[in-house]
Amino acid sequence: MRVICAGHVNWDVTLHVDHLPEPDGEGRITDRSQSSGGSASNAAVALAGLDADPLVLGSVGRDDHGTMAQRELTAAGVETLLVESDKPTAVKYLIVDESGDVAVLGNDGANEAFCASDLPVETLAEADHLHLTGQDPATAATLARDAATADVPVSFDPGRRLPYRDYSAVLSHADILFCNDREADHAEDSGLFHRVPTVVVKHGDCGATAHIDDRTVTNAGYPIESVDTAGAGDAFAAGYLLASAQGTDTERALAVANACGALAAQSPGAQTTLDWESVWELVDSEQSPETA
Repeated sequence: MRVICAGHVNWDVTLHVDHLPEPDGEGRITDRSQSSGGSASNAAVALAGLDADPLVLGSVGRDDHGTMAQRELTAAGVETLLVESDKPTAVKYLIVDESGDVAVLGNDGANEAFCASDLPVETLAEADHLHLTGQDPATAATLARDAATADVPVSFDPGRRLPYRDYSAVLSHADILFCNDREADHAEDSGLFHRVPTVVVKHGDCGATAHIDDRTVTNAGYPIESVDTAGAGDAFAAGYLLASAQGTDTERALAVANACGALAAQSPGAQTTLDWESVWELVDSEQSPETA
């Protein structure tokens, strides 16, 4: 399955701490690591591990961080279409406490230097799916419109910026919206739910819910010990998209998605190399979907 993932490509510096300090407080760093990141990259790496054929559309700076990010994506089996910018590659600092909860500090840098026109028309037309992540609303809207014109299904995971940016034009062309509970509250209050046929709400370690027309499907997720929840939502989206494309029903697709998110949360860093054997082992465990 050919999936184009469009959005941010970062260089992540992950700091594991004994706790997230209050203002004027101090935490102790227990581990430090670096790797490529960004929601588009994270989803693509997860897709590659599950035998899909992902391509990342994004932008980086002409610097070591951009070079290393592209090198890591290529090593993970991800094709890249990265525009080089005079701005530096975006660097995000992910602060992870002992329960796996994450706080993020960062700058945009070169993240939104790419445009919809940087994706060749024929490349989009040959894709099986376009997965959009948080990015410039105008760029995302044009990509979504072009994909809809080419009969390429569109999913959108706007992330933390949904309440602060106007993505209504994007959602008018999207088939699936992924969001967490906080983002879902904003989408519902803003009337955005009604623009998208399928809305999938991620509840973290409490599973997920899919709203499809007048039907609601839930999956309770899996009991795990989280190490690092960064990127878990991107792995979740990858699993849901692939399971749905394989003709799996919604209950099973949610189970697969939750398994992917759970496996990602058990691994340090925002990018996780998944494999179907591990996913099915978790899906076929004692947990089962519940339909309302």
